Amino acid sequence: MSALEVGAIVEGVVTGITRFGAFVLLPNGQTGLVHISEIADAYVHDVKDFLKENDRVMVKILSCDDRGKIGLSVRQAQPGARKDRERRRFDRMAFEDKLAKFLKESEERLTDLKRHTESKRGGRGAR
Repeated sequence: MSALEVGAIVEGVVTGITRFGAFVLLPNGQTGLVHISEIADAYVHDVKDFLKENDRVMVKILSCDDRGKIGLSVRQAQPGARKDRERRRFDRMAFEDKLAKFLKESEERLTDLKRHTESKRGGRGAR
């Protein structure tokens, strides 16, 4: 029973597929649900594009409630899943830095353009 602790990674068998996820039979005989958002890192339009009935899959146990519902994840059970999330967080920070630099440079260019345009207007009306 210790294998079904939250955070554990176990092997299960896909027993059913719905439009919102897949049901997986766990080693202890209980069934859990892998929600469509937890099937892959890529966008999942149709669960059947990623899983079929009787597939053996590694799943991470995300939650177990008092009613016996078990939440599972295939994508978080993948090796390197944590590293990918950390890399995406780093990439996002790099993107935010790039965006801030772009906005600063754009503002400087607009300021220069306004100064240049105003000096031309001032010269024409001085006759």
